[in-house]
Amino acid sequence: MSAHAGEETQPDRTEGPEDAVRTRGYVGLLLLAAAIGIPVSLVAFGFLALLHALEHAVWESLPEAVGLDTPPWWWALPWLLLAGVLVGVAIRWLPGRGGHVPVDGLGLGAVPASHVPGILLAALGGLPLGVVLGPEAPLLALGSAVALLLVRPIARAADPTAQALLTVAGASAALAAIFGSPLVAAIFVLEAVGLAGPKLARVILPCLLASGVGALVFTGMGSWTGLSISSLSLPEIDGPQRPDLGDVLWTVPLAVVIAVGVRQVHHVGRWVARVAERRPAGTALAAAVVVGLCTVAYSLLTGRSPEEVALSGQALLEPLVADAHAWSLAALVALLLFKSIAYGVSLGALRGGLIFPALLLGAAAGVLVSGLPGYGVVPAVAAGMAAATASILPFPVSSAVLVILLLGPNAAAMAPVVLIAVVVAFVFEQVIVKERRGA
Repeated sequence: MSAHAGEETQPDRTEGPEDAVRTRGYVGLLLLAAAIGIPVSLVAFGFLALLHALEHAVWESLPEAVGLDTPPWWWALPWLLLAGVLVGVAIRWLPGRGGHVPVDGLGLGAVPASHVPGILLAALGGLPLGVVLGPEAPLLALGSAVALLLVRPIARAADPTAQALLTVAGASAALAAIFGSPLVAAIFVLEAVGLAGPKLARVILPCLLASGVGALVFTGMGSWTGLSISSLSLPEIDGPQRPDLGDVLWTVPLAVVIAVGVRQVHHVGRWVARVAERRPAGTALAAAVVVGLCTVAYSLLTGRSPEEVALSGQALLEPLVADAHAWSLAALVALLLFKSIAYGVSLGALRGGLIFPALLLGAAAGVLVSGLPGYGVVPAVAAGMAAATASILPFPVSSAVLVILLLGPNAAAMAPVVLIAVVVAFVFEQVIVKERRGA
């Protein structure tokens, strides 16, 4: 008989989420997260408003000022040359190397204030001038930097994780600005940090609170100031009540093809990034020139605006989906080809986010194949965006939630197609392609 037979034994108990949030000081941490959401949202609004103003000036106001209805075929090239110089200066000579290298994914690390000038120069000197990347990466960095600056003097030394949690919350609040949804931002953070169990609750609650408070302030800023900003959105378009069998069957090969294509774009970005490690400023300039040449070739071949290949694709997404039948097959193929090349070199040598161009390319691929028998425009676009996002990040849950929210009134009907596309693309890209590469 055991010596402890007379003692009452306590059953083993696994720590749950409620234990993680009952720790001393956690309520104060949540209050700080809520407070951080306000200044982060103000900084995010100012950044996006300035970005929008610069983009409008370069691509709309200046062409009109010189008597041009639309930007001519050569318009993007000089601006991208300037972008390459500015981004190269930020990477080569300013602290922080202009921010996170986009081909490495989303950066959620703490960003010191000394890195902010370089991040701003790389973002404002590249994104509105035609670099094929989105604003989400510099937004993440700015949110993290503002949060770190605010919490460093007041975070308790007894809790070494407080600063890390609050800087991630600040990044989440900034990300909510561009996606137009605090929930999407929080889910992206959840998958990016890769936590589960009790740690999940401890990390995600400050992110949800900071994002929610920040979204309230951010939403009101447009009406209070009259300034224009743009969040990711799709137009309301008529779609089927439910996906047909053809929609489901075509989604599987489409997701596989998109996963293969995204993998090739990623390979280009990786190769360019290796070159950029040795010659960062020169590679940034060369990458910007390649992007410019892609815009020239696209415009000359299709007769369309070079702006469609340049920039993140955020502004093009809505008109592409709303008027899909206005695009010829040749124009769609040219858009996919030249924007993919420009996107690949931008990922490796320039600075910005990697999500927006992937969404645009996925939508364009969906429009291209929507003429197949039994495949509608809405299901094809939904599947294309979902597969491209899940392949490039790769965060399957975040990708599905983002695309479903973008679909608006069509969300419930298209959710099965989105989920199938995400799973097929993610499994193919992560398992089959990587196993073959490692064999």
